[in-house]
Amino acid sequence: MRIEEMMMATNPKQSLPLNKISTENYLSREFARAENEHLWGKVWLVAGRVEELKEVGDFLTFNVANESIVVALGKDGLVAYHNVCPHRGRRLAEGCGRASQFRCRYHGWSFNLDGKNTQVLDRQDWDGALDDERLDLWPVRVDTWAGFIWICMDTEGESLAEYLETMPEYLDPFELEEMRFRWKVELHLGVNWKVALEAFMEGYHVAATHPQLITVSGNDYTQSYAHGKHAHFGYWKDVQPLGTSSPRLAGNVYPDAREGVVEFFRQIEEDLNAIQTDRDFAAAKKIMDILPPDVDAMTAMGTAIELGRQAAIDDGTNYPEGLTYEALGKAGSDWHIFPNCVTLPYFDGALWYRARPDKSEPDNPDKCLFEIWSLKRYAPGKEPKVETRVITDPTKESVCLILDQDIANLTEVQAGMKSSKFAYARPNPVQEMELINFHKTLERYVLGQSRN
Repeated sequence: MRIEEMMMATNPKQSLPLNKISTENYLSREFARAENEHLWGKVWLVAGRVEELKEVGDFLTFNVANESIVVALGKDGLVAYHNVCPHRGRRLAEGCGRASQFRCRYHGWSFNLDGKNTQVLDRQDWDGALDDERLDLWPVRVDTWAGFIWICMDTEGESLAEYLETMPEYLDPFELEEMRFRWKVELHLGVNWKVALEAFMEGYHVAATHPQLITVSGNDYTQSYAHGKHAHFGYWKDVQPLGTSSPRLAGNVYPDAREGVVEFFRQIEEDLNAIQTDRDFAAAKKIMDILPPDVDAMTAMGTAIELGRQAAIDDGTNYPEGLTYEALGKAGSDWHIFPNCVTLPYFDGALWYRARPDKSEPDNPDKCLFEIWSLKRYAPGKEPKVETRVITDPTKESVCLILDQDIANLTEVQAGMKSSKFAYARPNPVQEMELINFHKTLERYVLGQSRN
């Protein structure tokens, strides 16, 4: 769908149905158990990044609900298996590392990188009763897209390409596979995994949660659209250049367009440290010297972006030449990738969120693991070695200003939904379609049909 068609499809004056999201989706232990049974094993999930597995034998583990998956780089490419020994059920691998084989620490049963059993201690005791094929690790489908490793435990479901539907058409121009980790944060939160993820699935909250952003956000009124299982939002109506103030404010906070543009990049770099990069901020500051004080905002922002592009090229990065302004506009600002990821991509960087139930209590609707990854375009070989920062109490440890503002809402939402008066959420049908589409799709997986 072209941007013009999407605009015509959204008419704020038309009568739209009230889409209700039941609190059971967030609070019910039975619903959480149904997710564990009917959702996680049926969908494609991001297990990690391709660059995490560089040498043959490198592996990582991915846990979701009651399942644990080990992904390794074999001699012929990526392989994935259920991370469980077929003898007595002990998990074989923990975390990430490098191995020539997987050996169970309980009784020593061993498996090569192809998942084949290579040793059963005292096998003669079974007197021939063990079937060779049933001694191997159970395979899991694995594929890659956008630099991410995807796994699916359903051995007969749709391919990853089919699962992604039309999304690559919008996101492939960003060449996320050329980006690398800038930083990683893992948060252990006392909220449902959907509450955490949904804080980043709409821009409707920005004016209230991030009031400083709308001084330089342009028109912050968003529109959102479903694309099969997935959805996105963007800023397609009455577009204003970034660096100008939202129409919600009385006048432009920065009459000098150059100052507004520089302040936009400053906020994103210093207060978020993601999407745009330090390179973009440094480049943007140069417009104060090369552009006149009366320059218009569109020219100021366009010049800053071009300076950032040239800086990235000068640094030796693989800059996405195919990412035109038209492609950037078509993609929008934010994508929900069903079920548990959100990304905000840009020319030089991206932000990626991943949410899932806490592995310690996978059927507890009040606990989740929430990960935030900042990606950046680096020259080959110049990417930093990044360790995951683990935060168990976000009230005592900061991620960054903007994300702290988001995270502060989460526990209050989880608690507020338990009110006897609150039976369902009422998402905005224009700006929060990502949430509406999310729960309709989720309910089809979990309940067999959508409640709406």
